[in-house]
Amino acid sequence: ANLNRFLAEGRHGDMAWMATTADRRADPTVLWPEARSIVAVGVNYGPAGDPLAALTDADRGAISVYARGRDYHDVLKKRLKRIGRWMAETFDCQVKIFVDTAPVMEKPVAMRAGLGWIGKHTNLVSRHYGSWLFLGEVFSTLDLPPDRPETDHCGTCDRCVRACPTGALDEPYHMDTDRCIAYQTVEHKGTAPKALRAAFKNRVYGCDDCLAVCPWNRFSAPTPHTDLTPRDALNRPRLADLAALDDAGFRALFAGNPVKRLGRDRFLRNVAVAIGNGPGGDAERAAVTHLAESRSPLVREAARWAIQRLEAKA
Repeated sequence: ANLNRFLAEGRHGDMAWMATTADRRADPTVLWPEARSIVAVGVNYGPAGDPLAALTDADRGAISVYARGRDYHDVLKKRLKRIGRWMAETFDCQVKIFVDTAPVMEKPVAMRAGLGWIGKHTNLVSRHYGSWLFLGEVFSTLDLPPDRPETDHCGTCDRCVRACPTGALDEPYHMDTDRCIAYQTVEHKGTAPKALRAAFKNRVYGCDDCLAVCPWNRFSAPTPHTDLTPRDALNRPRLADLAALDDAGFRALFAGNPVKRLGRDRFLRNVAVAIGNGPGGDAERAAVTHLAESRSPLVREAARWAIQRLEAKA
């Protein structure tokens, strides 16, 4: 019902695949008729420090916690394949592995499996890991007894709703996708609404604000998985350096990382907006001036907007 409401109101934005796969997304047996059970898995990717600390350095880019290390799709899929192989060999069953690569309602599935509940920020919340869980699933032909679903423990807390920089959480448990910075910097293919750009600050990929303020995070611990820990090069990188990336440099910097799927043009669009929101030192001004001559209309528009912003501040 929530999915149908979300789609009917057009809140999926550029994510047309949500509508075209709605029938499979709403019912796992449409996706795979032989499936009888889903083993839901959560992997902790909790940060070791303040996830919002990067927002204090206006000349450096802020990348969402989940995208500072290795691509979680690759990490989780490798581990789930081991689980699936063991299940298939031990119990003579069939399995299918999914890590955000098929129309699976991962958060409702995880809630039904008892991993957590869907919080007011529309993401999963765990009593043990807070808001920092990657999700994956093993579909199986085994008819397994279900675990007890988790119940909602948000109570009267609305920190995540109040923390959203653009008011995208227009009501608890309800996301206005077009106003979400994570959507605008990751999924959206066009130019960002000018009225929202100042709120992006120096974010170049994603946004963690609503996740970071959740009080359940006090029970979380930094991820113990070394392949999910941040790369030094992606921890507050200089905006001027990011703006100077050519195609080869972009691919090299984000090899094996979720940002690579964004593509260089959309990433530089985000970098240009971030520079426009900053103080605009000599290095940043030179970098964004160069971007204003880009062959990409998307990059040119963002860069020229940034130049106007910096000139107005000067």
